[in-house]
Amino acid sequence: MNKDIVIVSGGANGLGLSLTKKLINQGYYVCVIDQDKEASNELKNTYLDKVSIYNGDISDEEFIINTIDDINKKGNIIGLINNAGEPSFKLPKDYVKKDIDTCFKGLYGMIMLTGNLLKIKEENIRIVNVMSSAALRGNKGESVYCATKWGEKGYTESLKVAYKGTSVKVIGVYPGGINTNFYKNSRDYVSLEKQHTFMNPDDVAEVIISNVFNNINLTVSDIIIERNQSN
Repeated sequence: MNKDIVIVSGGANGLGLSLTKKLINQGYYVCVIDQDKEASNELKNTYLDKVSIYNGDISDEEFIINTIDDINKKGNIIGLINNAGEPSFKLPKDYVKKDIDTCFKGLYGMIMLTGNLLKIKEENIRIVNVMSSAALRGNKGESVYCATKWGEKGYTESLKVAYKGTSVKVIGVYPGGINTNFYKNSRDYVSLEKQHTFMNPDDVAEVIISNVFNNINLTVSDIIIERNQSN
């Protein structure tokens, strides 16, 4: 395989799907990690030899190790977009362990995907950690979700320090609400009507890809993306 490879976790749905499509359209080969087999099959049937699919749980260490090892055999990995994650929106007193585990999967996956990739390649690679504006402020209905996103931000900032001055570039992305099925299990918190006022995932993906994967001699360190608010 001669083409450059970008790995996208959560790449079969929502913002991840938009990122995958834009990368493919720009000529990259995309390796998608996603637990949704139905959406993954649809993606594979659409793009055939331009994408590889890895179905599994990003918090499963053995799955991540085997996945990164297999992707490394396919060609030149130039990027990792840590995008996968699941929310749980509740008041602080209402969280139970299951909700906490759900929120922390994204952080586990980010750490393990990044760490295992860096074991095999520590040069000429871009690591993009897609988090949330919840990593920048507290929200009363998102206490545990915010905790995981603040953890992801801390991990991202530490990566930047660890690889400062090298060709490993680390970019933190902090988007606000995006109009996707991310909120499908949280309709008491985000109604379908409210969701439709959020940002278009294709627009958000365009901002990310254009800033991260380009031939300009510069690196964008952080990308904060918020929707325009009407007065």
